[in-house]
Amino acid sequence: MTDQERRTGRDETEEERADRMWGELIQEVRVAQTGVQILFGFLLTVVFQQKYAQLSDVDKTIYIVTVVLGASATGALIGPVSLHRLVAGRKVKPQAVRLASRLTSIGLFLLLATMTASLVLILRVATGGNRVTWAVAAVVVWYLVCWYGLPLWARRRHTTR
Repeated sequence: MTDQERRTGRDETEEERADRMWGELIQEVRVAQTGVQILFGFLLTVVFQQKYAQLSDVDKTIYIVTVVLGASATGALIGPVSLHRLVAGRKVKPQAVRLASRLTSIGLFLLLATMTASLVLILRVATGGNRVTWAVAAVVVWYLVCWYGLPLWARRRHTTR
């Protein structure tokens, strides 16, 4: 396949496309990284609060699961930076972009799970467990609409064949 045949509608080579997509991906990751790092930082402080000892065993379990999810999301969302650093200059940018994109998608899913678990814990403690399920379900549906529903709808509606 010649360079001309590999060109896309943007009139760019595979390497140029990988460079562009890498820049876009890193901008997206910066937004998600900031959010997950702040959330994870706050989660780490909870165990050192006096009220932590008063939590029920169920709430402590939810907290532990939430921290593990937050740590996993942080790892997945920082992963593309490490990936880039370790493969830079090795002429594998198109493959690195695909792998970093997968890590970012996994990280966003883990961030969704972390935020959901955090919300469950906070609302259980704040309300004594009353109506937590419906409130959390409503927020998760909102996240799903914003993070997946609208983007998939836009992709389907506006992608040219």
